[in-house]
Amino acid sequence: MDIALGTIPFGTAVDLDTTFAILDRFADAGGTMIDTANNYPFWVEGRSGDESERAIGAWLAARGNRDEIVVSTKVGGRPTVAGDTTLDSAEGLSAAAVAKGVEGSLTRLRTDYIDVYWSHIEDRSVPLEETLGAFDELAQAGKVRAIGASNIAAWRLERARNVSAARGWLPYSHLQLRHTYLRPRPDTRLAESGHRLVTDDTLDYLAAEPDLTLWAYNTLMFGAYTRPDRPRPESYDHPGTTRRLAVLNEIAGELGATPNQVVLAWLTAGGIVPIVGVSTVEQLDEAIGATGLKLDAALRERMDAAR
Repeated sequence: MDIALGTIPFGTAVDLDTTFAILDRFADAGGTMIDTANNYPFWVEGRSGDESERAIGAWLAARGNRDEIVVSTKVGGRPTVAGDTTLDSAEGLSAAAVAKGVEGSLTRLRTDYIDVYWSHIEDRSVPLEETLGAFDELAQAGKVRAIGASNIAAWRLERARNVSAARGWLPYSHLQLRHTYLRPRPDTRLAESGHRLVTDDTLDYLAAEPDLTLWAYNTLMFGAYTRPDRPRPESYDHPGTTRRLAVLNEIAGELGATPNQVVLAWLTAGGIVPIVGVSTVEQLDEAIGATGLKLDAALRERMDAAR
């Protein structure tokens, strides 16, 4: 299944029993990729950022299926000041922060290795050589198997990959950015200041780098495709959105699918791994339904042509 399960509310807004039920259903359906971070959900009052990893770790221990799961977690965005719900005190990407961060994640996840370890945010105060050297040390120690960069500019990613190549270090092979079928107006700011969007430049870069995989988050826009109680951000209020929604709904009707399923199928058809955040088994079942939905070239062309 080419979908990753997003886990931000697991162990908090989604209680542990429901968390286990969702993870069980995901695994039973053939899902293997689970995405978390060492700070989810620190921005919620009273939360430390430990909760999502701990919930996943409890499930992995209970089910004894660690080697069947691709565990993806992140370092860099955890607050260093207790109670800080902003990124102002984020740990960053120094070698010391990376070394400390991985030990915390390994403990909470109850594992001795991480399949994909991400730099969660950019930290331009630290040389790329320091961060990437720290990641390579973790790989050499068997603590991480692949590394990725989240919320990074394409030029910085290219520079980082060149640094690793020149030194024989493990390179970034994964990229994680915010992406969905709808596109915001150019040069508008998202409400979520830490988020970075996929751009045409990003897609062009990915097309030239076949060993680089894009994982996309916020793929279903917090439910805005189908839920009237989840309005789209103002930055998506433009004629291109109207045209894209019309095509999306037409194709969903033709295929007997939901708009959410068509969006996910469109992403996977482009070689992108969509991260889908759910809070119920029913929501997960809708996402699982997208894995059997195939968009032929003509349908993809119709969707891409709407602008």
